Amino acid sequence: MAVEIRPPATPPPAPRPGALAGLRRGGRLYYGYWIALAALVAQFVAVGGQMSVAGTFFKPMTEDLGWTRTEFTYAQTVGNLVMAFVGFYVGAYVDRLGCRRVMVLGAVIVGVALVATSQVSALWHWLLVRGVFFTVGAALIGNLVVNVTLSKWFVEQRGRVIGFAAMGVSLAGIVMPPAWTWVIDGYGWRAAWVWLAVLVVGLTIPCALVMRRQPEDHGLYPDGKTAEEIEHGAGEAAARDFANSFTRAEAVRTPAFYLLVLAFGLGMVGIGALLLQTIPFLTDEGFSRGAAALISTTMSIPALLSKPFWGWATDRGEPRRLAAIGFVTSGAAIVLVLYAAKNDALAPLIGGFLLMGLGFGGQIPVSETIWARYFGRRYFGSVRSAAMPFSIALGASAPLAVSFYFDIVGNYDGAFLTIAVLLVLAAVMILLVRPPARVAAAASALEPVAPPAAPP
Repeated sequence: MAVEIRPPATPPPAPRPGALAGLRRGGRLYYGYWIALAALVAQFVAVGGQMSVAGTFFKPMTEDLGWTRTEFTYAQTVGNLVMAFVGFYVGAYVDRLGCRRVMVLGAVIVGVALVATSQVSALWHWLLVRGVFFTVGAALIGNLVVNVTLSKWFVEQRGRVIGFAAMGVSLAGIVMPPAWTWVIDGYGWRAAWVWLAVLVVGLTIPCALVMRRQPEDHGLYPDGKTAEEIEHGAGEAAARDFANSFTRAEAVRTPAFYLLVLAFGLGMVGIGALLLQTIPFLTDEGFSRGAAALISTTMSIPALLSKPFWGWATDRGEPRRLAAIGFVTSGAAIVLVLYAAKNDALAPLIGGFLLMGLGFGGQIPVSETIWARYFGRRYFGSVRSAAMPFSIALGASAPLAVSFYFDIVGNYDGAFLTIAVLLVLAAVMILLVRPPARVAAAASALEPVAPPAAPP
C-alpha cells in the first residue's frame, strides 16, 4: 500500500547549544565516533553474553543436569520471544530520550541474571533466569539500542560506522568461545557464569555513559558536519533522510516492511542456529572441546574483518544485492562445512567456516543500513522495534528446531541443509524489495516534517 507524501513542513531539528558542541571545534574528533566505539564494546558484551558463549555451556550443563539438547535450547527460544516483546517498546523510548538510562538498567539486570544462572538446578530455573530476566537485560544493551542511536548520528557514513560497531559482534565470537571454554574446563560452568557477570557489568556501564540521543541535542550535525558545511548544502542527505522518515504506523502499511522482515528473519535463522550448535556439532564429529572452540572462531575472523568493507560498500552501492550475496555465500558455506566434517577434511572445514563468516559478516551493517535508508532516522527506533517481533519469531524457531531434530535423528545433517536452503530463499526475497513510496517519489522536492521534541 502506498503511503501519501506529507505536505511541506518545518525543517529538521536545528542543533541546540550543548556541552558536546565544542568537541567539533578546533579539529577535534566528532563525538559520534566515540558513540560508535562504545557501541562496538556494547555489542561485544551483549552478543558475547547471549550468543557466543552459549555453545561452550551446552554440553557441560546438559550432562551435569541431565537435560536434553532441546531442553537446553528452550531458554533461547523463550528469550527470543521476550526480546521481541521488550524491543517493541524500547525502540520508541530510544527515539524520544536516548539509550543511556536504558543501557545502565540493562547492565544491572544482566549482571544479576548471570549470577543467578550460576545457581540453577532445575529446568524451570534455567527458563526463568536465562530465558526471561537475562533476555530483558540483553535487549536493553544490544543491537537495537546502539544501532538506532548510530543511525541518528550518521547518515552519509551510516553503513561504515554501523559496520565498524558491529565488529564487536564478531570479536565476541573470536574471544569468548575459547576463553570461556578454558574457564569452564578449569573452574566449572557455575563459576564461569559469575565471571561473565563481572565482565558484562564492568564494560557496559561505561559504554552507556558515553551514549547520547542525537547530535542536534548537543549543538552538532549528523556525520560531523560543521555549520559552514551545512550552509553550503553539505547537509542535504541528512535533511532528506529526516524528511523521508516513516512513522511506525506508516511503515507497517508498506510491502517493503514485511519483505525486509521475512528476508532478514530467515538470515537470522542461520546465525542463531550456527552460533549455538557449532561446538556441539564439531565435538560430535570427534573434535575436542578446545579444538571445536578454536575452529568455531574461524567463522568470526572474516566476519570481524569484513564488516567495515560491507558497510563501505553499502554506503556506495545497492544494499539489496549485497545482502543477497551475503545470504548465498553463507548458505554455500554451511553445505561445505557439513561435507568437510563428514569426510574428516580439515582444510575444507576451516575454509567453510571462513566463508560462512564472510557471508554472515554483512548482515548487521547491510540490514541496518537498508532499514534506515528506506524508513528514515526520525522514528527509526519505533520502526525497527515494530519489525523485531516478526524477525525474532523466525529466528527463535531455528535453534529449537535444530536441537529437536538432533534429539530425534541423532545428527545435524538435514537441519543444516535446510538452513542453507532458507538462506538462498532469503537472497531471492531481498532482491524483490523496493523502496517505500515516499522514498521513491521524493528525491529532493519533499521538505522535512516537524522535528521531534528534545528531551528535558
